Amino acid sequence: MIETNNPYRSALRLLRHRLLWDLRPESWRSRRKIRAWKDRLSGRKAVVLCNGPSLLESDLSLLAGTFCFGLNKINLLFDKVDFRPSCIVAVNPYVLEQNAGFYNQTDLPLFLGQSAVKSVSAREHVCFLHTVCERGFSGDCSISVDQGHTVTFVALQLAYHMGFQDVALIGCDHNFAVQGTPNEVVVSGEVDASHFDPNYFAGGRKWQLPDLPQSEVSYILAGQAFNVAGRRVVNATEGGNLEIFPRVSLTDFVASSPE
Repeated sequence: MIETNNPYRSALRLLRHRLLWDLRPESWRSRRKIRAWKDRLSGRKAVVLCNGPSLLESDLSLLAGTFCFGLNKINLLFDKVDFRPSCIVAVNPYVLEQNAGFYNQTDLPLFLGQSAVKSVSAREHVCFLHTVCERGFSGDCSISVDQGHTVTFVALQLAYHMGFQDVALIGCDHNFAVQGTPNEVVVSGEVDASHFDPNYFAGGRKWQLPDLPQSEVSYILAGQAFNVAGRRVVNATEGGNLEIFPRVSLTDFVASSPE
């Protein structure tokens, strides 16, 4: 017998997930810290550094003085450039586990999915996000955020929460060298050609294959939320296949005043 989707069962599952997190003292500490970021950077510009190979083609020297969201294993870039992001966002459990060593020693502000409490020490600059897989754009990330099949969507929700007027994406190639069933957990080969560093997912590490159609749904939701609020998201990636957001050059974006 095939069971049809039951909205009540789905709601109960979400409530149980919520309550299990709320029973942890860390959930309340993180909620307080995330709430303190609300509209703190209102009216400013931000850049989200995605992890595609094209990230290496962007001139990161242009970003001095601009608030930047690094994603996932952005720290693999640190031995190549002097640039450092303003904060780092990661929610995927495989990324959180594999990169826990760096998260435990960095002083950069971190916004991590709640499963990271198992491997990352709670400190004042670490915020644990309650993430769900229920479609929606959160304007207040202190409660919950939708993972949206891409950490970029989580970063866009945080950017909205913080009050940024204009947000640009770079390194968002929206194209992966590895093909397969979306969301399938696979074991990596010796070299990763889908990210800016060949060791990003390599050497037999587990990772989830991207779901590009569902990622596009998330990007559309983000664009709509920003537009309704009189704000904007643009794409300053060098090349790539993402055409959801208007294209701009990174040079023009950082030089212009927020709209």
